[in-house]
Amino acid sequence: MTSRWVFGLVFLVCAGLLGVAFYMEHVMGLEPCPLCWLQRFGFMGAGLVSLFALLQGPTGVGVRIYGALLAVTAGVGLGIAGRQLWLQSLPADQVPACGPSVDYMLEVLPFFDVLATALKGTGDCAEVVWRFLGLSIPGWTAVFFIGLVLVGLVLLFRRPTPPASIAG
Repeated sequence: MTSRWVFGLVFLVCAGLLGVAFYMEHVMGLEPCPLCWLQRFGFMGAGLVSLFALLQGPTGVGVRIYGALLAVTAGVGLGIAGRQLWLQSLPADQVPACGPSVDYMLEVLPFFDVLATALKGTGDCAEVVWRFLGLSIPGWTAVFFIGLVLVGLVLLFRRPTPPASIAG
């Protein structure tokens, strides 16, 4: 499998996960918390890196650079998912207070204040509103981010294959 195919597959996975997120929001009525929004940006970042790599079709060092960028964007997303999982594991008396919605914060606060508040997480982030096979939404995003980090690291550290020779 060429790196171009790998990046194409990663792009499709990220697009599919974002589609699921928007389905959960707009069809199932699950309101995303600030950390959920940041995890979406993690998938958007990984998807954009993969889309650019797919379109460019890099070889050699280019594959390694895109692999590193994929691992970094997915790693940031994994850290955010881990933060939310930690908040969800807290006892009820230690959960932070609920905060305003991201839309409201963006209307009234400077961007970096919204980002700082979102990274801290709120009581909304600690609430488990959906589970599948025992994992909450940030649990599943962590699983996918781990997979993306691993793909990025494989692309970063694998040995390049020599071009096929034409036997004649």
